[in-house]
Amino acid sequence: MKVVRWLLGRLILTLNFIFTPKSMKRPADEQAKVDSEINNMSLYQFEACPFCVKVRRSMKRLNLDIAVRDAKNDATFGNELEQEGGRRKVPCLRIEENGQVQWMYESNDIIAHLEKKFAS
Repeated sequence: MKVVRWLLGRLILTLNFIFTPKSMKRPADEQAKVDSEINNMSLYQFEACPFCVKVRRSMKRLNLDIAVRDAKNDATFGNELEQEGGRRKVPCLRIEENGQVQWMYESNDIIAHLEKKFAS
């Protein structure tokens, strides 16, 4: 089973590379504002997870350079996700606003949040 998962993961990553979406273009001042807003966000993910790939593709389309944290291969990020977020589940978007931290799970919820906030 481990081999099958590895092969499927490589296939997903290859197809993602071949069919990478184009990033939206914004005026420089608007992009600078977006960049400052995403400084308080980070995406906890596994590289070959199909739901994580889905979120990263959405981030690429929206031209969002959100910090990506590999919770599978980096024990620090994995422990952080589990202890602070409450569970070791990916994808998970960590959002810090006004001193409050929100942990958002579920790829569709993350994408909807990012599109609502940055798709204009």
